[in-house]
Amino acid sequence: MTNTISEVSLEKAPEKFKEGENVTVNVKFSITGALRQAFNEKNWEKAYNKHDNVFKLRYGIKLYSGGLRKREIGKALDTYKKVALFWTRNPKLTQMGEKKVWVQISKNFEPFIPKNQVEAQEVLLDFDEKMHFNASELGVGKHKIGAEIYVSWFKHDYAEPFDQKAHSKEIEIEITK
Repeated sequence: MTNTISEVSLEKAPEKFKEGENVTVNVKFSITGALRQAFNEKNWEKAYNKHDNVFKLRYGIKLYSGGLRKREIGKALDTYKKVALFWTRNPKLTQMGEKKVWVQISKNFEPFIPKNQVEAQEVLLDFDEKMHFNASELGVGKHKIGAEIYVSWFKHDYAEPFDQKAHSKEIEIEITK
């Protein structure tokens, strides 16, 4: 089974913006496939025992204005999520009594310890990022906006290397004076 970037969507609140306003677009996407299935307690313990304790998932998002000549708008996002496997005695974390390895997922240097395996998969592999730009970058009129997304990671005990790009469907916004 392979990995894919799926469910890519753009969401905006109002349909119209004034020329000087800041525009916020939510970019949502998920990683589906082999990694989602392999990211489980059994594989965490195997990887931990082989000293494969850190998993780094790098991703980026660029917004662009559509049309014949696409051009980047706003500031591109280039960041990562980092998983650290650790040994614990906390019975609330590990679901199986004899297993003692759990995960901590960090995004933008903010650590988070999920309560269960499903929550860990969602935190690591589901994305919802807010992208901002000034409406004056587009000018007055109707504009189509799209997003280019890339995701990559290196080979690990439970995951093959991955490097892929995906595009969202374009949405239309209107800028008024």
